[in-house]
Amino acid sequence: MNDPHLLTLHVNGEEHEVVVEPRRTLADVLRHDLRLTGTHVGCEHGVCGACTVLLDDAPTRACLVFAVQAEGADVRTVESLGGEHGALSDLQQAFSDHHGLQCGFCTPGFLMLAEGVLAEQPDASREDIREALSANLCRCTGYQTIVDAVCATAQARREATA
Repeated sequence: MNDPHLLTLHVNGEEHEVVVEPRRTLADVLRHDLRLTGTHVGCEHGVCGACTVLLDDAPTRACLVFAVQAEGADVRTVESLGGEHGALSDLQQAFSDHHGLQCGFCTPGFLMLAEGVLAEQPDASREDIREALSANLCRCTGYQTIVDAVCATAQARREATA
């Protein structure tokens, strides 16, 4: 049976109750039910990373997770990054400063992957960052500018806590 389930999802610090079919993905619920369209859906097979969110602080492909699996978990989407009045986060600003975005389709997934990596490994080397970011696909930037942006953010965060 595919009876709908009432879920309580914790997304970007807010609690949401949604009724979903058991086989709906977290990406679909975020985009269509909660109207958080920053989570992009590219391949729907977990290959491209455009749908990356943080699920209990771990970068996760939202197209591969059923919404029912996220019940009780903390979900963060790209919409959680910015500050008041549309201010960019340090990472978002670095992407802009280093031209780490072009068409922008993959950008939300890269931002969330990078946030997860930097939270887990604040002292990550350039090679560590490059390796971690290789999990997501970008057809426009050639990756160098994305790596530059994440490295600059890592360095600035280290300096701020020193």
